Amino acid sequence: RALPSLDITVWSQLPTGAGLGSSAAYSVCMATALLTACEEIPNPRKDGESASRWTGEDLELINKWAFQGERMIHGNPSGVDNAVSTWGGVVRFQQGKISSLKRPPALRILLTNTKVPRSTKALVASVQSRLLKFPEIVSPLLTSINAISLECERMLGEMEAAPAPEHYLVLEELIDMNQHHLNALGVGHASLDQLCQVTMAHGLHSKLTGAGGGGCGITLLRPDLEQPEVEATKQALTDCGFDCWETSIGAPGISVHSAASLDAPVRQALDGL
Repeated sequence: RALPSLDITVWSQLPTGAGLGSSAAYSVCMATALLTACEEIPNPRKDGESASRWTGEDLELINKWAFQGERMIHGNPSGVDNAVSTWGGVVRFQQGKISSLKRPPALRILLTNTKVPRSTKALVASVQSRLLKFPEIVSPLLTSINAISLECERMLGEMEAAPAPEHYLVLEELIDMNQHHLNALGVGHASLDQLCQVTMAHGLHSKLTGAGGGGCGITLLRPDLEQPEVEATKQALTDCGFDCWETSIGAPGISVHSAASLDAPVRQALDGL
């Protein structure tokens, strides 16, 4: 059947090549737009709604095609990034299987880009090399990282009902332990160490995200943290030459938004394209 002709405008706040899954976000948006334009999936938006989402079956189809886009870009992706972009929230990835946490809490974080370029392929190869060279040392490190992830999952499950200050204290400990383990694996970087030191000076805890070796790090923001302290931390990171944003983990996945619901900076950016 005849397909409609269309122009697609893409705009993003995500820096590319920083380990933030920007290619997956792009692939999911592109798959959704094309499937909707071809009427393979319906447009779920209704009058009066600021944002709407697709159904489970439609999300499955979106994710399937987005994964093909990721294959074109990366060759052999895990499928985690496109799954998160599709369904949102928090996902569990173990032994090739992806599952979603039911009701993850929305955690406020600082997302910091050190702007240090890195190669995921080279970093993965270096960890594999270290594992072959020191199997009795590196294998326990990987086992411990898995245990940290499982404990984090358990803690997030407890936080679904009623997040408490004690939960955040445990998450901060897990963040620190995870970062030290990743350094031991050789995927740290001086810029990430600096990021952790700067935020620790403000009583906050950080770790790398993505492949490491530079790129980005995340900093957990406790609910009781006052905004002036957040701004002071952001300024300290900016003074290091980093880019820093305040955002959250556990946000919804792919959605269609009404024009009126968009933030002013987003509308201005899109109007200028």
